[in-house]
Amino acid sequence: MDSGRIRTPRSTPRTAAGGRTASRTGRVAALAAAALLATVVPSAQAVAATAPRVDLTVLVVDDGGSAVGAITAELKGSGVPYRRIDLNDPNRPVLDTAFLSDTVDGRPRARYQGVVLPHESAFGPDSAEATALHTYERTFGIPQVDAYTWSHPGVGLDYTDQGGWSGVLDGVTAGVTAAGRTGPFRYLAGALTFEDNDPSIAESYGYAGRPRAGYTSYLDVPASGGRASLVGEYAADGRRELVVTFAYNQYQRQFRALARGIVDWLTQGVHLGQSRNYLSVHVDDVFAPDARWDPALNCTPGDFDCVGDDGDGAAPIRMTAADALYAAAWQKSSGFTLDMVYNGGQGEQWKTEHGGTDPLTDRLVADRAQYRWINHTYTHPFLGCVQDNSVVPWRCATDTAGKTLWVGRSELSGQIRDNYNWAVGKGISVDRSELVTGEHSGLRTLPQQPADNPHLAGALADNGVKWTASDNSREPQQRAVGTGAAKTVPRHPMNVYYNVGTAAEMADEYNWIYTSRADGGSGICESNPASTCLPAPLPTATGYADHIVPQEARTALSHVLGNDPRPHYVHQSNLAEERLLYPVLDRVLADYRALFAANASLVNPAQRDVGTELDRRAAWDQAVTAGRVTAYRVGTTVTVKAPSGVTVPVTAPEGTRKNLLLGTTAFGTAYAGSRSAWTTPELLQTTVTLTLPTA
Repeated sequence: MDSGRIRTPRSTPRTAAGGRTASRTGRVAALAAAALLATVVPSAQAVAATAPRVDLTVLVVDDGGSAVGAITAELKGSGVPYRRIDLNDPNRPVLDTAFLSDTVDGRPRARYQGVVLPHESAFGPDSAEATALHTYERTFGIPQVDAYTWSHPGVGLDYTDQGGWSGVLDGVTAGVTAAGRTGPFRYLAGALTFEDNDPSIAESYGYAGRPRAGYTSYLDVPASGGRASLVGEYAADGRRELVVTFAYNQYQRQFRALARGIVDWLTQGVHLGQSRNYLSVHVDDVFAPDARWDPALNCTPGDFDCVGDDGDGAAPIRMTAADALYAAAWQKSSGFTLDMVYNGGQGEQWKTEHGGTDPLTDRLVADRAQYRWINHTYTHPFLGCVQDNSVVPWRCATDTAGKTLWVGRSELSGQIRDNYNWAVGKGISVDRSELVTGEHSGLRTLPQQPADNPHLAGALADNGVKWTASDNSREPQQRAVGTGAAKTVPRHPMNVYYNVGTAAEMADEYNWIYTSRADGGSGICESNPASTCLPAPLPTATGYADHIVPQEARTALSHVLGNDPRPHYVHQSNLAEERLLYPVLDRVLADYRALFAANASLVNPAQRDVGTELDRRAAWDQAVTAGRVTAYRVGTTVTVKAPSGVTVPVTAPEGTRKNLLLGTTAFGTAYAGSRSAWTTPELLQTTVTLTLPTA
């Protein structure tokens, strides 16, 4: 998704900053210099029978702006329960003592573990709601995020004309401070460059101010010979605020990089939900040739809708043994594993048509242990309805009674079974629970085929398939296939086309799709409201490297940073000839590793793991939405109760232990400076109970 332009906030006169002033440093100024881990849990002395209960829910006060929307998206995407209050709703609840806290079983309860406000004066500096909220935060030690504000003494910063800076941040490189690297942003490498996707548009604006007493900077930029802060913690008057003084939306890379730390700070490192940075890439059609784009016809010969195709299209695109050697070497040097989505029967057919030898298959089979492998059916047929290609676009064929004709269960099952057996015979390790059908066929294909092939679920069950791929651009949500047990695994298509082997071919087809009719394109971009036309055609010699590669890398990285486990998919043709895929992946990996520390390495999940993750998330979201999850912290003890069969995602600091019936065990796995896991109650237990480390 493209990053939209963000307007600056309505300016606030210095004389009307309201609320707190620079004199509000108070008795807890020392908190500003403490690292996050030192404030994750109460001290041992505070863990007593009278310790309050703090529910693991975040309160979000929303003014409709993009900053609060971005934080809300992060909470939702990582599975953190929250309650949203719409400031623009005249019938919204009033924030008072009764709304924020009460007593449960004789113990004081804070209903919310953290508060997100649009800015520090969202209710007005002297309003009853502001007073109630501040009292609540002081009483229970609840942190507050000021989603987007300006630099002024009310948030612990000097004005920008006092050694600070304000302006457009596009292309500016900010630094994570020492306090940030040991605190909430300990998963970042140290530098964060603001996106500059379009030089003609100001994409992000900020106010960088010099810290005053009580303020600890986490992210700063050069200003007037020193440094000025864009993100930091302001501790005063017994309260703590995370102050953000630049504009952002949920899609921008700078926010995505900081989002995990914002939630970590907001929840004091203890919350429901978890987040990872995922990247897996499926290479479809391995062993099969792919047809080649014709720049004169502006279509792909062999496709039924390629007008003017005389059957003599250019040579198809297929990897060679040298390409296979390169793939193995690239994996080793990059530290990244590809998923080879293979068609064994296509390889056998190629061998028969080429003198009985196939160096590509020999090389890939010899290197089989270096890849992951996924069944793509034996010969890659269309497995949905029987296609009637006598019309454009094609339609489903029907019998004399008008009923749709379907590819039968026997053929479906045979395509899956034969390909699996072919791999086993070659010594290739393949998980029979995973499948990618050709063109995701068998699943509904709108508009021609609005329903799944009714024989598909049975064929999947015949072969033990639990996870079958779907196209995320058509069906972004996981779903069950028919009435069977198998579920879909949506995959992101990458704009590195299946029918090109060279950069010039790629740029030519890209121009056809993304330029206007006046510029010689198809005009698809003009008729599709979700698309945008290029201002001018890309040069075929340089367009791929200069425009397409950075754009596709940016899109893929946005998925990685968005806690999105869905795989990306390309085709074997992209590893052949000019090997177009590698520049995109090299850019993604380089940008990622420049941004993140070693404690937040990329997670490269198998298809079955993605399916399981999406399945768990759906069940978790349903339980939270239905109000069937109870979770809270009392001192150093976290208790979570969810419906039977629902796996619970929890994030906690290093040193957290999970309570067993007798004794404890280390909780979760380490990621980004925290511990997290999907977990369930242990034997003879009905709740998940964790013991946090003492400060």
